[in-house]
Amino acid sequence: MPILVAEGLRKAYGETRLLDGVDLSVHQGERIGLVGNNGSGKSTLARILVGEEQPDEGRVARRREASIRYLPQEPHLAAGRRAREVVLEGLGDWARAFERHEELSRLIATQEPGWEAYGEPQAEAAQEVERLGGWEHSRRADVLLQQLGLRALDRSVDQMSGGERRRVALARLLVEEPTLAILDEPTNHLDADTIEWLETHLREQYGGALILITHDRYVLDRVVNRTLEIDQGKVHSYAGGWHEYLEAKAERLAHADRAEANRRNLLRTELEWLRRSPKARTTKSKARVDRAEAVRDAAAPTKDKVAKLDVQAERLGKTVLEARGLGVRIGALELVRSLDLILSRGDRLGIVGPNGSGKTTLLHALLGELKPARGEIIVGKNTKFAYFDQGRSGLDEDASVQQNVAPDRPQVIFQGRSIDIRSYLKRFLFPPHRTRDKVSSLSGGERARVALAKLLLVPANVLVLDEPTNDLDVATLSALEEMLVESKSTALIVSHDRYFLDRVATKILAFEGDGQVTVYAGNYSDYRQQRAARPAETKPAADAESKRAKRGASTRGPKLSYKEKRELEGIEGEIERTEVEAAEVDVLLNDPALYAERAEEVRDIVARQEALRAEIDRLMARWLELEAKKSASD
Repeated sequence: MPILVAEGLRKAYGETRLLDGVDLSVHQGERIGLVGNNGSGKSTLARILVGEEQPDEGRVARRREASIRYLPQEPHLAAGRRAREVVLEGLGDWARAFERHEELSRLIATQEPGWEAYGEPQAEAAQEVERLGGWEHSRRADVLLQQLGLRALDRSVDQMSGGERRRVALARLLVEEPTLAILDEPTNHLDADTIEWLETHLREQYGGALILITHDRYVLDRVVNRTLEIDQGKVHSYAGGWHEYLEAKAERLAHADRAEANRRNLLRTELEWLRRSPKARTTKSKARVDRAEAVRDAAAPTKDKVAKLDVQAERLGKTVLEARGLGVRIGALELVRSLDLILSRGDRLGIVGPNGSGKTTLLHALLGELKPARGEIIVGKNTKFAYFDQGRSGLDEDASVQQNVAPDRPQVIFQGRSIDIRSYLKRFLFPPHRTRDKVSSLSGGERARVALAKLLLVPANVLVLDEPTNDLDVATLSALEEMLVESKSTALIVSHDRYFLDRVATKILAFEGDGQVTVYAGNYSDYRQQRAARPAETKPAADAESKRAKRGASTRGPKLSYKEKRELEGIEGEIERTEVEAAEVDVLLNDPALYAERAEEVRDIVARQEALRAEIDRLMARWLELEAKKSASD
């Protein structure tokens, strides 16, 4: 028996129809990814499924005993509650019994007159806690909060940031383990390590069914077993995660293109017949007229709308940005101890680290908005920054989309020419009638597109992007990736989106704790591989040092053979050539024209992409092995 069944759901807001006859069902154990462009109705559908919003038409049948919970993008938490209390509330009867036991224990501890009367009720509350699952629930709640990056478990949620409140709400849902959990962008405001932990938890430990509304393509690939796409008010279902969805969608679009070609051929044939015998009125002729009119009136398949992003490049000098012995502090807290960094033309530096480690603060220091504690920052005389902050603070909530991007101007200057503001905003998927909408009425992804539209009007040659992927749909993410790679942009990018960093980053700057910040060559996967290999490199060195001390003499490791020396000399070039080819395949898979014109090739191209990634991993592992052997023999 399914957990819920939705039939014929329709929902519209003014002129915008979001859902147009949606049918779907969710069964026990399913892991469903829900994807679609920003504003397509994903969050609206989630609220309807959980019962927080009513459809204009249609119905949702929910299994009577099933618990269905929804994590919205901006959860509401009761004021004055502590993080631990909020999480334990998810356990319902157990939480009430536990809270009663805690209160009675406090009263007994006071030893005030009459305290003896609390002993029996306290024992009854303890028995109830045991009956409902035992005392382990409390420790489990603490562990979940800590895994999600929250340490001050008794801090009031009123004092927390929006991201911290979302993590508390997520922990409450995970503790409860409902029959069906609907999570709306659960990875927003989580760092990459925490996202990887959440992936594993949802895949291996969470027992209920899931609907994940997310733009994180690695999460979709590693957690979900079915993907639903909202497109033009309809829901299309595909087996598997992100890559399987791409392949199946390509086949669907290719079939739609063939059907459209057949429709056009039939229409041409029928119209030619009508022109030859316009006065025919037999029953057979009338049926043919009707058929021709039906073919003529049939709607052609719609193409996916993709944002068109371009950067206004300005000439860069030889020096772009340098940091020498840079130290960054906030009060007594040392965030960066001593950073040496050279940002060259074409570098795209991905900045990663735990929440609160200092990533955004470092950006403010590099931009000259915060005085460093020590060291110096050198900015090239031709360097011009354009800053995209994660809070989208540059947007006026009460103003329209057009007023935010071009206040009181019907035209904007873009890439050296004047264009109508409505034409410019159309590139960011805002049709003319939407340019008058207030920003406060937009979804999170639509706000991000407004911020991007505003940013890309600024003539600049170094993009500073702080969590640019939050709330963006996958199509816009792909357009942003393509812009950065194709234009060979120079950029500083704070992001938790591992897929995004794998596509665009040429270096990774990692916050590793205690003020240690390290630069790694390559993308996010390269960084993870190098970081994982470091203990393996240092352990043999330590063991060798220990043996030398015991013998009282120096002993060197085995030298590289002639063949290994030649292999080491050529392997970096081989890695670079393979990475270039992989990047070209990534750009190709990111091109909507591929799925429209060469859909039959997609499966082979995806296979080639996976083979290239595996080859890069193999080459990197071999390079690390040879380098370690060379260092040990020097």
